Amino acid sequence: MDIPYTKHTLANGLDVVVHEDRHIPMAAVSVWYHVGSRHEAPGRTGFAHLFEHLMFKGSAHHPEGYFEALQEAGGVVNGSTNTDRTNYWEIVPSQSLELALWMESDRMGHLLPALSDAKFTTEREVVLNERRQNYENRPYGLSSFAMASALFADDHPYAWPTIGLPDDLLASSVDDARAFFQAFYHPANASIAIAGDVDRDDTLALVERYFGDIPAGPAVRHPQIGATLAEPVRVLLEDRVELPRLSMAWHTPAMFHDDDAAMDIAADVLANGKTSRLYRALVYDARLAADVSALQASREMSSVFHVSATAAPGRSLSEMAAVIERTIDDLATAGPTADELERATARAEAQFVYRVQSIGGFGGKSDQLNAYNVFTGEPGFMYADRDRYARATAASVAAAVRRWLREAPGAVLSAVPQGEATLALPGSVEVHPI
Repeated sequence: MDIPYTKHTLANGLDVVVHEDRHIPMAAVSVWYHVGSRHEAPGRTGFAHLFEHLMFKGSAHHPEGYFEALQEAGGVVNGSTNTDRTNYWEIVPSQSLELALWMESDRMGHLLPALSDAKFTTEREVVLNERRQNYENRPYGLSSFAMASALFADDHPYAWPTIGLPDDLLASSVDDARAFFQAFYHPANASIAIAGDVDRDDTLALVERYFGDIPAGPAVRHPQIGATLAEPVRVLLEDRVELPRLSMAWHTPAMFHDDDAAMDIAADVLANGKTSRLYRALVYDARLAADVSALQASREMSSVFHVSATAAPGRSLSEMAAVIERTIDDLATAGPTADELERATARAEAQFVYRVQSIGGFGGKSDQLNAYNVFTGEPGFMYADRDRYARATAASVAAAVRRWLREAPGAVLSAVPQGEATLALPGSVEVHPI
């Protein structure tokens, strides 16, 4: 679990974290920009995710596609966007580290000269098609949008999907995209972590060489807006699905709060595996549900706790809701058993180990160092993060469940087949996510 590192900040504000791991002749590069969909505004959504695409399409000194050059060198490349950050990474043979750093620096400092109207229009269409495939034409694909509309006010930064709204994307221009890039994709709003078969001093010199002359960029304001519900909310979504699905959600504390870890444990106890409480109650014993899941979705401003279950044929959402509420009540009263707590904390501990088994990629060492650096300022925060789970007790988990799921209102979504609104929970208001 030990990940020794060196952190250095360039004059332009770029944080540089280096971890030497000489086990295999590979190097991992991870670049995080502290920008996600929460940094957008109503009417101007989807830019963070759109740039995830655009930044793979070439820069001033390498106008060709980004993947090919690194793949030809034996590398693996990818990136992702969420509400709070955008990340890009490469894992390359260690002799190709300089190539990876040069290419990352070129798109950080010199992307806009290569951003043409044609590239912008093409990638915008790619994103719109991705939205159709992954959300609009997928069973229950619009449920997350419907739930967000129930949980958040229209102008809250977590109200819109990371992929953006179609009307906003269609109304955007390449000049809008350029302005968004200049505001957020610069050294003072970025962090780079390099892990693997590298020399610390040589690597810092390379980063200084390729990134040091890029202007810092403007100061970035990171929204910090809480979210609460004044009263319980019930919404209805008619979708092209075969079976009704019930989703429940509550606002919970932001990532790294002690209760955030407690709610992770609660999700594990409720629905992780066939011995979990909701699986036994809904799927195995009563045959009410075809499946059930629970998740603490941790985010930087505030988090959301989700429970979701698909009704078995002939069973009602009301039956499932009653069992879910009763099961949560039991957990809020007595907390997890000693065996449940031991299993949940052991699984959490295992996840920390799994995430550092590789030097890079999603969840590898470079990614973990960068995540903690961006969100806490401490690349080595993993130890404090892990300790949150070690500190959890049956009483603290029960108290967190009471505080966030019993003493505060939540939102309930009934996703039902088209034309069968009567299958929804009573009092549900129909929503039309786009």
